[in-house]
Amino acid sequence: MLNSTLKRLLPTALLLLAAAAAGAKPYCGDLANGIGPYDYREPPADALYLVEMAHYTEEVAAGIKGNTGPIGADLDYTLRAFPNHVKALTSMAMVAARMKVSQVNGAKFVVECYFERAVRFKPDDGMAWGAYGKYLYGAGQEERAMPLLKKAYDIAPDNPSVNYNLGIAYFRAKKYDLAVKHAKIAYQHDFPFDGLRNMLVGARKWDGKVEPLPAKADEAASKKDTAPEAAPETAAR
Repeated sequence: MLNSTLKRLLPTALLLLAAAAAGAKPYCGDLANGIGPYDYREPPADALYLVEMAHYTEEVAAGIKGNTGPIGADLDYTLRAFPNHVKALTSMAMVAARMKVSQVNGAKFVVECYFERAVRFKPDDGMAWGAYGKYLYGAGQEERAMPLLKKAYDIAPDNPSVNYNLGIAYFRAKKYDLAVKHAKIAYQHDFPFDGLRNMLVGARKWDGKVEPLPAKADEAASKKDTAPEAAPETAAR
């Protein structure tokens, strides 16, 4: 009798749970904040200075220790004021990885929530999408990461960091032609690390050479044309 009653009530209970969930606040919290939130790409200078001076110091950025309390609290404060603060997002992920936790002490949310909040706040920020994709990829969630890395490229196709991270992902997926394509873009825009280049050269998928962008080639040619000629050498007597 009890089992039959439960079977009748179960569909109704599930509907009630679904309705409650639909009206609930997002798991990653509302973006409303006492300070901001502000776009990190175009921040009010005074607000960015005040927040970083107190909560994103050099030691916080390096993941060494907090400044006003636990390091997670300082990073949380920074990321609630500037949700797409990519450097602070990277610091939060780094600290969590070092501590082997999903939520840093003092932070209000698990690490992934800060990335979700960043792209929810500014969905046109390619760097934020790229950072989110890189985080997921580093966490071993390649299938979830790839669409985010591709979206970052769609928004910011010339960004060297975006292309580098997407190139790494394609290399590990053994899609070497695509990896080379994005490596070339990254290095054309002066990406400073040679990891992807070395991987592709070591796998004999690329010779590592990059043609300069037309504007840079023209600039180099112009400098060459305007360079003073060396004085002719006089034969020694």
